Amino acid sequence: MDNDNPFEGIPFFGDFEKLFGGGQDHWSTAKQIAVQMAAGEDGDSNVDPSHRIALEELSRVAQLHVSDATGLESRNATVVPVTRTEWAHATIEAYQPLFEELNASLGKSSRNEIESSDPMGAMFGQMMQFLGPMMLAMTAGSMVGHLAQRALGQYDLPIPREQDAQVRIITRNVETFGQEWSLPSEELLLWVCLNEITYYTIFQLDHIRKRFSDLLMEYVGAFESNPSGLEEKLQQIDMTSPSAIEDLQKSLGSPEVILGAMQSEEQKFILPELEATTAVIVGYVDHVMDSVGKGLIGSYEQITEAMRRQRVESDPSDRFIERLLGLELTQAQVDRGTNFVNGVLERADTAGLGRLWEDSKNFPTPNEVDAPGLWLARLDILD
Repeated sequence: MDNDNPFEGIPFFGDFEKLFGGGQDHWSTAKQIAVQMAAGEDGDSNVDPSHRIALEELSRVAQLHVSDATGLESRNATVVPVTRTEWAHATIEAYQPLFEELNASLGKSSRNEIESSDPMGAMFGQMMQFLGPMMLAMTAGSMVGHLAQRALGQYDLPIPREQDAQVRIITRNVETFGQEWSLPSEELLLWVCLNEITYYTIFQLDHIRKRFSDLLMEYVGAFESNPSGLEEKLQQIDMTSPSAIEDLQKSLGSPEVILGAMQSEEQKFILPELEATTAVIVGYVDHVMDSVGKGLIGSYEQITEAMRRQRVESDPSDRFIERLLGLELTQAQVDRGTNFVNGVLERADTAGLGRLWEDSKNFPTPNEVDAPGLWLARLDILD
């Protein structure tokens, strides 16, 4: 047996390697899975031309109001309607650096397992090195494809993207969401435009985008491989069954396998700052939405309540990608950000709150998020 390939000579894994290994670009596989899942059984319809026309007008209105409310420039963002598959393709590319960093951290852990004196640990370390990149790509594609079926815009998960003039909105999903909640279609579309452009405007600030991106990279890079979850799944599969490949693909595409294989003490030291940063940004965006939306959108309260319920009552599969990236937006997280913003505004004005975005050093620490007075004092904003 070739020591570099723990599966050589095993017929089942020989077939599996031909299908998923052999130098195949795993990210091409991830994109294929994401697009297939995004399209769903009924296929993916083209963008309705009326949505494109409506977005052109509504996005201009949204940009003007967001600029006035924040004092920040949106750098001429172009809001474009996209299909689910277009959104999935763009999103898997945007998230790819995070998943590659995650794969690198797992590969490092797998090499440690191979060097272990424990024969079983060494065997599964080899297995993880072989299967790990493919397994992660399958999971990433599956998660993004699932998100595409319900996401409204590109910041449903508040993840900064590289500087990009386009803000993508899945108008088919917006329309479906509006029908489910009996919401006025044009007002809902304007609400989504306001929300997306506010996130876009904040993440276009170089130091904010870098801060958040660095924290995400540190968090996913701190995962460690624990092959026990994979071992348990493999033991449940009958390797002589004609459906063995299909059974294994389903197992490896299960988020629980990935999540069970990655536990790290180091992440406990990174997570507080990541959670604090997320809470403040989400809280600030919600503040801008309230400031602008209440006077601009007649059904603002109704739409906001529907959006809030969707955000805090997400499907478990949606929650998985949030946990994977350290971005679990629970109601407690949302309330934490809101309380910080309200605490600042009780003691200062909107100009004081705007100091958040002037410099990376101005961003509050986790302790300051929970005690806004400390942040105001540090920046000498208090009267």
